[in-house]
Amino acid sequence: MSIRSTMAEAVGRSSYWFLHRFYNGGSSLPGKLTLAIDPHILHAFSQKYDLIIVTGTNGKTLTTALTVQVLRQKYDQVLTNPTGSNMEQGIVTTFITAPRPHKKGLAVLEVDEANVVKVTQYIRPVAFVFTNLFRDQLDRYGEIYTTYDKILAGVRRAPQATIIANGDDQLFNTVELPNPVIYYGFKHEYRPAFDAPANTDGLLCPKCQHILRYHLRTYAGLGDYFCPHCGFRRPELKYAVTKLTKLTPASSTFEIDGHEFTIGVGGLYNIYNALAAYAVGRELGVSTEQIKTAFANSQRVFGRQEVFKVGNKKVDMILVKNPVGLNQVLDMIATDTHPFSLGFLLNANYADGIDTSWIWDGNFEQFTRSKAQQYFVGGERYADIATRLTMAGITNFTTDAELPAVIDRIKQLPTDHVYVLATYTAMLEFRKILATDGYVKGGMD
Repeated sequence: MSIRSTMAEAVGRSSYWFLHRFYNGGSSLPGKLTLAIDPHILHAFSQKYDLIIVTGTNGKTLTTALTVQVLRQKYDQVLTNPTGSNMEQGIVTTFITAPRPHKKGLAVLEVDEANVVKVTQYIRPVAFVFTNLFRDQLDRYGEIYTTYDKILAGVRRAPQATIIANGDDQLFNTVELPNPVIYYGFKHEYRPAFDAPANTDGLLCPKCQHILRYHLRTYAGLGDYFCPHCGFRRPELKYAVTKLTKLTPASSTFEIDGHEFTIGVGGLYNIYNALAAYAVGRELGVSTEQIKTAFANSQRVFGRQEVFKVGNKKVDMILVKNPVGLNQVLDMIATDTHPFSLGFLLNANYADGIDTSWIWDGNFEQFTRSKAQQYFVGGERYADIATRLTMAGITNFTTDAELPAVIDRIKQLPTDHVYVLATYTAMLEFRKILATDGYVKGGMD
């Protein structure tokens, strides 16, 4: 490392220690300080780690966490960014605060779609993992095609890297690349050709603009798609979910290539995350039995179906940030057969996306027929979500604009089980309050 890089790393490490010693955490500022001293600091780490980049709209954090758990069955040193701090400054913090590897290490990093090109400018990854592409933060990304262009700008810097992509997402099958490409997806059923709902993202064939049809559809536009006009269709899958055994709000049991696995989180969308982690593991020589062990021992991820107690209430906190992810979470919660309460903490900062119109695509109407006993709303844009619930026919909700008051509200709810949906900055803010009051360990690592 150069003198500048060494100095930058020292400043970053010191600021990280100070923030965690006296201010309950912080992963962005140390990276910002480091980059201010050495804007090219990432290049210093290119010789120390083989890098796997996980990117896409939804599922990056859990896919990364499961992938790390899988790879640690075989590799001694696997570096990651566990809190989901996935922009350039957060990634720099991950590197500068990691123990120095004795030999070349392996890093599996969640990377924001628009930051892939910033990372690959300095580090050439050995693999990319693509989860999915949905409408998300239109103020930052624009439409899904624009988002993919941002990712491809980074991929083109690393033509030797293997791409492990969700084959059920047609966008990942639209651009010819020199990279080796491996696809994963679902093959648990096959139906006669049918249409997806008219408001589905990416419904038109990217080759001829004809409406796509499906033989299997998991959710949104994902599935076994084909174009009856020009022949465009889903690519051959190397790794596939072949059976759905049991899905609950707290766990999922399924088969991949005939082998049964269980993960301790609910939701069909999270099976895609596990499938991606499985694909990475198999490509890097991890055995099926080792992956089964990794999934069985996996922990709940920071802010993503994280479970903790507030008084005598069991609280599930789940990050939501766009229409597709929100509806998958709502569908999962609606399968709960026991009474529960439901809260929504809505912020609209830059990291959340400043446009809150996406909440109107959420199917809250289904909860008029569910086991939900009580609702509450909070966060900076509590009035927006309150209006949305009212229009869905839900009137039994309370309002707490200030997040510290939410803790007392949870204690007063009529059910023992509470789901809290939160946007990114609302989740971080609420989690820091919980940490200060001793309900969870640590704020933001």
